[in-house]
Amino acid sequence: MDSFDRQLRYFLRIAELGSLSRAAEDLDQTQSGLSRQLASLEAHLGKPLFLRTGRGVELTQAGRKLRDLTQGSYRTIDAALDAVRTREGVTHGTVRLATVHTLSYYFMGDVVARFVSQHDSVNLSLMGRSSPEVVELVESGKADAGFVYDSAVASQALASTPLFDDDMCLVVQEASAIGDSIDLSSELPRLVGFPSHYVLRRMIHSSGLEPSFVAEAETVDALLELVASGIGACILPQRIPDKLMGDHRLRKVSIVQPVLRRRVVAIVRCDRPVPPLVEELIATAVDIAG
Repeated sequence: MDSFDRQLRYFLRIAELGSLSRAAEDLDQTQSGLSRQLASLEAHLGKPLFLRTGRGVELTQAGRKLRDLTQGSYRTIDAALDAVRTREGVTHGTVRLATVHTLSYYFMGDVVARFVSQHDSVNLSLMGRSSPEVVELVESGKADAGFVYDSAVASQALASTPLFDDDMCLVVQEASAIGDSIDLSSELPRLVGFPSHYVLRRMIHSSGLEPSFVAEAETVDALLELVASGIGACILPQRIPDKLMGDHRLRKVSIVQPVLRRRVVAIVRCDRPVPPLVEELIATAVDIAG
């Protein structure tokens, strides 16, 4: 019975993702092992459930019927299990949180410290990623929640909770001739920045600026090292700690124009109940952000 239940759940995940390889990765299974489970289910039913295409797999008529008849039942079962866990006051387990890299420098420390201090038996697993990767992790179920810039959230499968607005600043060397504020629409220095798929990089281009990027890096520390070397400035959230600036002999310059601001939100999947511990984590983040 356990094997049959598992095969049906595997089938539903393959149907949702439309790909054996993506489903295998999501379920932490080998593709060959997942194929064997699917073949066993198809042998039991006596009908093929998927047709292979150049882009993945598509449901057959029998597959669509099986999905339609079982999907709602499994969602009801999962909701019932989560309801029981909530009533029993589950206080242990693992919460997987994906967050954009920059937040680890000025927000996540307070959130983690408070949440962990109130949940001694909870393992909080943090994954630092780019905004698109955070969204993908939450969509795929590999993260229970994500903290991300709202402009990266374009999926109907996700629900978001606002946390705070993040204003940007220009980071330059301490000895730079640039003053305490700058209008980037009329004075645009050479920049170092995140790769093009990062939200902060896309924000710069969407604001109408066309800067010359002389170098790219995927972490804040690497960006600061590049600015300290003198090859260019960078644009980062105003909340980046002053101590970090001082350690690299850098300073912040307020950006007058254009307004560079992004909202940070917490995201979860909206097609399944949010576990109580995840709700508490988000509530903690909202409280600290406020």
